[in-house]
Amino acid sequence: MKSWFWLLFAIFISCHGQRKTVGEKSPEEKQVLSRMPMELLIQDNYGGTELPETLVIRNEKSLRSFFSKINRTRKPGLPVPKVDFSKDMVIIYCAGAQEGGIAPSLSLVEETDQKLIFKPIKEIDTRKSESTAHIVPFCVYKIPLTTKEIRFKGVE
Repeated sequence: MKSWFWLLFAIFISCHGQRKTVGEKSPEEKQVLSRMPMELLIQDNYGGTELPETLVIRNEKSLRSFFSKINRTRKPGLPVPKVDFSKDMVIIYCAGAQEGGIAPSLSLVEETDQKLIFKPIKEIDTRKSESTAHIVPFCVYKIPLTTKEIRFKGVE
């Protein structure tokens, strides 16, 4: 009886299951991402705008202005991230008003000598997929300072 248990246990832990995830990226996307490091600074379900919007922020004043809008209804408010604008810039993606369960994020899909193209990714959070809460999610990324044109693909 004991040997059957160990045999079943060994089979169970040797199964790898389905390894591909919803957000898995193609080899081309992985190559682009390796050249342009993006750092997620903040992601939250409350505080974005009612309509989908993207912002490219290149100075402290604009960043503080965005966070002052978010923090109007928050007590305590979210802290403004520390960013050295001589080296970095900030990209903000607001997904717009939604019914719960969506976690927005951005992905760099194309980089050329003249432009960077980002695409929003809306992954369903399975833990909250049955939620009917009204949310206005947003995410804030830091990327290296660039003079390239920044475009967004698939943002309403």
